[in-house]
Amino acid sequence: MKPLVSVIVTTYNHEPYLAEALNAILSQECDFGVEIILGEDCSSDNTLGVCKTFADHYPDKISLITSTENVGWRANYRRCVEAARGELIAFCDGDDYWCDNSRLAEQVALMEQNRSIGLCYTLAERRDGEGRLVGRFPIGEGHTTLDAMLHDWCVENCTTLASRELVLDYYATEKPENYPEWLTEDLPMWLYVAAHSEVAYIDKATAVHRVFPDSVSHSTSLAKRLAFCDSSSNIKLWFDERYNNSKQRRHLLRERMNTALWVYSHIGSVGDFVKRCWQEVKEDKMGVCNIIAYGLFVKKLFRLAKNK
Repeated sequence: MKPLVSVIVTTYNHEPYLAEALNAILSQECDFGVEIILGEDCSSDNTLGVCKTFADHYPDKISLITSTENVGWRANYRRCVEAARGELIAFCDGDDYWCDNSRLAEQVALMEQNRSIGLCYTLAERRDGEGRLVGRFPIGEGHTTLDAMLHDWCVENCTTLASRELVLDYYATEKPENYPEWLTEDLPMWLYVAAHSEVAYIDKATAVHRVFPDSVSHSTSLAKRLAFCDSSSNIKLWFDERYNNSKQRRHLLRERMNTALWVYSHIGSVGDFVKRCWQEVKEDKMGVCNIIAYGLFVKKLFRLAKNK
């Protein structure tokens, strides 16, 4: 039976967590076919061994994709999407997991009821490596229009169910491989889908995103955090210009400025802070009126004086 849903699980060095992710997917209660496309990217731990154990035990449900060399996160995502057979695609990285056995059934029912929906996502929990709850996402309401999603990003990748056709269209149209400065795959993908379809949100936690201090999006390294935040802001600016008539441009530029200056209030010299501030003001002259920037500069001076 051809599956209706393909669940994309990309994994690299996720040995301690992968079994929980796969078991949660296999525990879904639904009356339609579900396959798991498991992309393993030459891990240095025993992740591949875990993958093979599950693939051998569930040969009719799990397709394992691997290679003799590391292909990187972007290529791993894409090869899994291209191998999927389902009309709909769900995502779960190997260190995340689902916490609601009815989530696929509910999301599929919603999308089948309204065929105009190209993306359905839900509330998510965020937990640390020890399993402690550190937050929920989105923090506020879940948005369902491109304009609102650009203004206030709200989609946790491990909660998504989307049209496979639209995801393939994203790869064919936007060619993300041409943008190495895009440090995330899901943000531009879901912005593209939101620009070309309706979006639905379920206000119930159905998945857990694990937050690690060494991950690119939550790194304790302020420099790495800055690089990721700059990338995310620039992705949103790109899609805002292409699909939203730049309606959110001023907000997104101010958001990028505040984030960058917050980082520079903790690292680097005063000169670094001023240089970045001037860089932002050249792109948005109203940035000179940004009270937050002045406050962060004062905090920067206090920190330097305290450390002398």
